[in-house]
Amino acid sequence: MKNIVMIMMGAMGLVGCGSSIKLTIPETFRQQATMQHVNGARGNRMSFSNFTTSKIKRGIHVVYPGWGRGFILENLLWNQIGIQKSETVRKEKAKFRYAITDGKNMVEVYAHENEVTKKHEYEIVNEKNPFPGLDILQQYKYVFSAFIRVDTAQESRHWELLMTNIYDREAENDKNPFTYIRKEDNGLATNGIDTIYIKALSIQKTESPDGKIRRLPVKLLSGYELSTPGGVIAIIDMINRNIWFYNELDPAEKLNVSAIATAIFARKVRNAQW
Repeated sequence: MKNIVMIMMGAMGLVGCGSSIKLTIPETFRQQATMQHVNGARGNRMSFSNFTTSKIKRGIHVVYPGWGRGFILENLLWNQIGIQKSETVRKEKAKFRYAITDGKNMVEVYAHENEVTKKHEYEIVNEKNPFPGLDILQQYKYVFSAFIRVDTAQESRHWELLMTNIYDREAENDKNPFTYIRKEDNGLATNGIDTIYIKALSIQKTESPDGKIRRLPVKLLSGYELSTPGGVIAIIDMINRNIWFYNELDPAEKLNVSAIATAIFARKVRNAQW
């Protein structure tokens, strides 16, 4: 598992070495949409077009690294060949709240993030062995939820947002020891009547400084597509920190999409890679 982490770090290093990693916006949608750059996208206050957020108030961002269950009987056998097996469980959570307005109406956002990662670690106990140990992912669960409350001046209903990314090696009967966490959380937002579907977008190609297109070793999360049964209504560009709005959205719809997009930008647990 450690070698997979190194590959991903190398891929992210391409961003800082002059490579041009961009989210491709489909031309059909681009012609029917307007792009807004989000100032302060990962700070404590955001603004774009006629939209502004209040200061984002954050709760305690907590990380709980620790040990899971032991393998006493198994290690009696593993130790005979110089290997020690252990389990680590890492938990992380964060919460935040803020308001966003279009200058006329306002909505309030109350959000929570929870992440749990469980791994089995195989460590070489022979100090002369030059090879590092092996981490094998067992379980991963990421849950992001937000309640979007509209003000009394609006006729629209409150919205609830939920995005998840869940993996269980045993449940999926995964035999690949090098499985890694794909940062591709998907979800939806609903007010009980209307639903907006949220799909992660990833890229695996980048442009090097000499203009050549190169393939990354792993896919990188680049943004999110928001859609309804009628089609795509917005695209969130996580790399360049932009929001593309479908031109036919009415003010209330655009405010709701803005609340969803800014909540995604405001995350701390998931956006650590940026």
